[in-house]
Amino acid sequence: MNSIDLLEIPAAVLALLIAIIGHEIMHGWVAYKYGDRTAKDSGRLSINPLIHIDPFGSILVPLMTYFLPMLLGASSGFLFGWAKPVPVNTHTVIRNGGYNAAMQVSLAGIVYNFFMATMASVLLVSLPQPSEGDTILYAFGYLFVIKLLLINVVLAVFNLLPIPGFDGAHFVSYLTLKHKIRAVAEFFAKAEPYGIIAIIIILVTPLKIPLVIWPIEIVLNLLLK
Repeated sequence: MNSIDLLEIPAAVLALLIAIIGHEIMHGWVAYKYGDRTAKDSGRLSINPLIHIDPFGSILVPLMTYFLPMLLGASSGFLFGWAKPVPVNTHTVIRNGGYNAAMQVSLAGIVYNFFMATMASVLLVSLPQPSEGDTILYAFGYLFVIKLLLINVVLAVFNLLPIPGFDGAHFVSYLTLKHKIRAVAEFFAKAEPYGIIAIIIILVTPLKIPLVIWPIEIVLNLLLK
């Protein structure tokens, strides 16, 4: 493992924490704007990573999909993970802002990830690639910006998919409820416990190419032009 690999791991960890914690905080923050104090009163609008880390989604999944291959000497894998969901009282949000407000809460984390990816892309195209004369700190910062761009795009694309339990499914549920189509929302509610199975199927099968890889490539090309 060379020095770049050693820098890449902490850069990816830091970028992942910023991406997933900010994603969850934004859900709670938008809900708070519609009168729901659930996340605020439970202390979940804090940037303290310890209260947001999910042992499975924040540690085990990233370790198995990305860091373990690197530690074993292979190329880095597909980095994916999530933080502990911020609690939201959807009934309060809908009461104060209707289904449009609930849809905004659902998309808040995705908007945050796209915003962070855009900021990272602006930085990346303006920074020269590290050379032998640059400091380790600069090399780390450059790698961190790259990871911040990639991870936020991955999270945004994944969460746009209508997978039960994830943001895309929540958005579709509230959109259909707004138009009085209850069957879709009922289906996603019943299928929510199986959302993680759908994620695993996507990650380990060729489905990830049209559903995830191609959209990620399209977004990255747009951001880096």
